[in-house]
Amino acid sequence: MSAPKLLLDGLGIPESPRWHEGRLWFCNWIDRQVVAVDADGVTEVMHVRDPDSHPMGYSIDWLPDGRLLVTGDKLRRVEPDGSVVTVAEQHANEIVVDGRGAIYVNGADFDFAAGAAPQPGYIKLVTPDGTVRPVAGDIQFPNGMVITPDNRTLIISESFAGRLTAFAIDEDGGLSNRRVFADGLGPDGICLDTEGAVWTSTGGFAVVRVAEGGEVLQRVELGNNRAPFALMLGGTDRRTLYILTAEWRPGDGVTENLRRLTEGPRTGEILTMRVLVPGTGRP
Repeated sequence: MSAPKLLLDGLGIPESPRWHEGRLWFCNWIDRQVVAVDADGVTEVMHVRDPDSHPMGYSIDWLPDGRLLVTGDKLRRVEPDGSVVTVAEQHANEIVVDGRGAIYVNGADFDFAAGAAPQPGYIKLVTPDGTVRPVAGDIQFPNGMVITPDNRTLIISESFAGRLTAFAIDEDGGLSNRRVFADGLGPDGICLDTEGAVWTSTGGFAVVRVAEGGEVLQRVELGNNRAPFALMLGGTDRRTLYILTAEWRPGDGVTENLRRLTEGPRTGEILTMRVLVPGTGRP
């Protein structure tokens, strides 16, 4: 197995990677950008957020008709002419849209960056007309989400609980049959492969491929205080693992690490590694 290779550096905090239209799209936190990068490392800024918006805590996905959705203090949609409209007055962190157009967002109502006391988080369903409905609660710091290709299962990272949690998706878009997919991790942004395994972070400086039930099938060490924030399987055959990282010093605490990442230097990187099992599902 080859070691991860550097594709792109000089980023703020790269987050929310999505394989879309032949390129990796991601959110370049701090600089408030949505960026697309090709296999040669050539980038294009696809969307720039309001300069007064929060520099962190936003994510992207697409409706079936191709319009881009961006989370943050509200859920917004980018129209074909580039104009931006508000879909819902809902603060959210991560987002995933299933194959039928159902929009799932998650979040928690406390200021993580400021060191506020944690509060239980949620998953909410948003319909295209902006109706918002809670579908799951008591999520311990919700993070990345994936939906299986049959639109029947949603898996979410509960970062503070150190586990991946799975739900059945009901016909009306609700979530039921909550169960532990895997625990003993440090999950953040996640992706799914065709064998039903999930690539996720460990909470340290490594990423793992884990099966339902918790068996670790593969482990990749990053080292050098390289904290993995999110993962995506992409490339023309979906066998390229993109690992989005930035420097993180465990002894400095959350607030100090985020301050350093915000003020610079830019330590965010995107690494790539070839894998055997291709990606699937959404995003």
